[in-house]
Amino acid sequence: MAAVSESTRGHLAALARRSRARVTAFSRERPTDWRPGQVRNPDGVLDTHFTDAAAWELIAARLEEGHPIEEVELHTPRGATGYVMKIDLEPGQAQLYVKLQLGSGKIIGRSFHYSERND
Repeated sequence: MAAVSESTRGHLAALARRSRARVTAFSRERPTDWRPGQVRNPDGVLDTHFTDAAAWELIAARLEEGHPIEEVELHTPRGATGYVMKIDLEPGQAQLYVKLQLGSGKIIGRSFHYSERND
């Protein structure tokens, strides 16, 4: 895994803040495991779990705050670049696993769910 440049981080954050630039649809060419409704939102006032918009807000905020993000090579599509963040939301809770991909003027949400691994 490689570190992500500040310019890429800024680009990801800017796209995450634009509702029309966000994509989470599953396809065979781009499998997606996007489950914000199954992740408890510790800051949720009315919603106890993340909404799609709240998920993107968290992603943008963490990117802007400098949260660690790593560049990974995706399996599907093979060779494409993905960006992974592992976020601690609450003590004693599994980490939140977030995987993103850049598209043409879009940010693609590939994963938003509790991590099944502890690495």
